[in-house]
Amino acid sequence: MRTNYFTHIFMNETLFVAGIQSPLFWENPIKNQEYFETKITLLPAIIDLVILPEMFTSGFTMNAENVAEKMNGNTISWLQKLASKNNFAIAGSLIIEENSKFYNRFVFVHPSGKIDFYDKHHRFTLAGEDKMYTSGNKKTIVNFKGWKICPLICYDLRFPVWSRNTENYDLLVYVASWPIARIKAWDTLLKARAIENMSYVIGVNRIGMDDNDYEYCGNSLIVDYLGTQLSDLQHNEEGVVLAKINKKKQENMREKLGFLKDMDSFSIQL
Repeated sequence: MRTNYFTHIFMNETLFVAGIQSPLFWENPIKNQEYFETKITLLPAIIDLVILPEMFTSGFTMNAENVAEKMNGNTISWLQKLASKNNFAIAGSLIIEENSKFYNRFVFVHPSGKIDFYDKHHRFTLAGEDKMYTSGNKKTIVNFKGWKICPLICYDLRFPVWSRNTENYDLLVYVASWPIARIKAWDTLLKARAIENMSYVIGVNRIGMDDNDYEYCGNSLIVDYLGTQLSDLQHNEEGVVLAKINKKKQENMREKLGFLKDMDSFSIQL
């Protein structure tokens, strides 16, 4: 069992976050679970939050019926056991079937076993995601150790209105299967979302080839509220982005600059 010492001391001010940049086994949840469990054993014991890529059990597949699970299924149970055993939160997206519909669902599993989730709102029409998966219609704000965390998925990154920090969140998380052909947009927009929302951002992307012959190069990174890179991984590098982020420093800078106080008010019509 991991110690609670560091997480107790820093429960409100500091959060240790890690994102695992990895290849994925196509439509094979068991092999992906085995891979990530091995990688997790190598993480420092003081990690508070572990982030896995988009559709981490299967790769970005449109064959939802082949790998879809229920919220009481094997992968959710596995995540809960990992979170409890290691005393961290763990998050990522997978394919969930609910009421005869399929969702690209971001799940955030607390050490207690509690689950918060967000269903991907912007479906990637270029790949036909809109034909297979049902769109989520609301943002989710996760409360974890005094931090307000906003989870989003891949294509959501291109839509700044959806990610706008109207909830006063502290950390914006993107999980992705973002192909190498458009990786410059990924690099640029992650920093833009951090700067415009004055929020820490972590973006976790996969690497490798999938069975549709799409190539992914990673470029996962963690940036602060001014867009400064705190940790990053380059093309096709298997590894972990890791940073200790400080809520008090972010709050002080928000107060000093006042940018969020000057933002426009708006409403979103779904």
